[in-house]
Amino acid sequence: MSVAAPRPDSTPRSVGTPRSEVTRFAPSPTGLLHLGHAYSAVTCARAAGPHGRFLLRIEDIDTARCRDTFEQAIFDDLAWLGLSWETPVMRQSTRMDAYARALTRLDDLGVIYPCFCSRKDIQAEAERLGAAPHGPLGTPYPGTCRDLSPTERDARIAAGTPYSLRLDHLRAHERVGHPQWTDRHHGTFQADLSAIGDVMLARKEVATSYHLAVVVDDAAQGITLVTRGEDLLPATPVHRVLQALLDLPVPEWAHHRLLDDDAGKRLAKRDDAVSLRAYREAGYSPAEVRALAGLPD
Repeated sequence: MSVAAPRPDSTPRSVGTPRSEVTRFAPSPTGLLHLGHAYSAVTCARAAGPHGRFLLRIEDIDTARCRDTFEQAIFDDLAWLGLSWETPVMRQSTRMDAYARALTRLDDLGVIYPCFCSRKDIQAEAERLGAAPHGPLGTPYPGTCRDLSPTERDARIAAGTPYSLRLDHLRAHERVGHPQWTDRHHGTFQADLSAIGDVMLARKEVATSYHLAVVVDDAAQGITLVTRGEDLLPATPVHRVLQALLDLPVPEWAHHRLLDDDAGKRLAKRDDAVSLRAYREAGYSPAEVRALAGLPD
C-alpha cells in the first residue's frame, strides 16, 4: 500500500486568527473511503475552528449505486480517524421535497426547461456543431431543446418522452448577472456559465442533480465554508448562480488539493484506491494514516 507524497497547495492559505465556521463533509456511499477522503474530512473538520460546527451529510441521491454498508463504513472510518460530528446526519434521499420546491421556484423564474436529448444525441449534435469536446464539466450541452415551443414541449411530455430539466444559463445570467464568489485558496471570481452551458438539474431517474442538491442542502445546514476538493472548483460558478436565483445565503469556498497515487493519478473509488478500512486492517494507526494523507497532528 503506497501513495505519492502529498504535494503542497499551489496557492497561499489564509493566515491569522482562525474563524469559527460551519463546515460539512459530504461523501456518497458508493464505495469505501480512501486517503483522499481522509484528507478532505479532516481538513473540513479543522476548518470549522475551535468553536465552529462540523457536519456530516450523506449524498445518496444515486440510489442505484449507494449502499447501506458503505454508509456504515463512512461512519466507522471517520470515527476511527478521530472525527466527531453533529447528529442527526442529513441524507439527501430524504430531501426530495426540498429539491422539488427549488425546481418550482426556478421554473417560476423561467430559467429551466425540459430537455429530451439522450447522451448520444448531445454528443452527435456537439460534434456536428464543432463544439469543444469537453468543457469544464464535460461535453457542453449544445442547447438543442432550449428553443422548443411550449406546445412542442407539452406534446413530447404528454407522449411520455423521457426528459431532464436544464438550467438556461442565458436567462439565468439575465436574471442575476455574474455574481461573485470567493475561494480562500484561489481568489475571487465572477460566475460565468458561458463555457459550461445549460447544466442538468434533474432527470427522470433522479429528481435532482448534485448541483441543485448541494446548493439547497448547504443553505439548509447553514454552511459558511464549503471545503472540498479542487476537482469541484469548475462547478462552483453553477452553484453560485443557483444561490443567486434561489436567494440563498452565500458561503465562502476552500477547494483543497487532491491526493495522487504513485503513478501521479488522482485517488478515486472507481480505480480501487486503497481504502481506509484496508489500512486499518493492515495495522496502521489513525495517526499513521493521517500522516500518509499529509495531515500533521
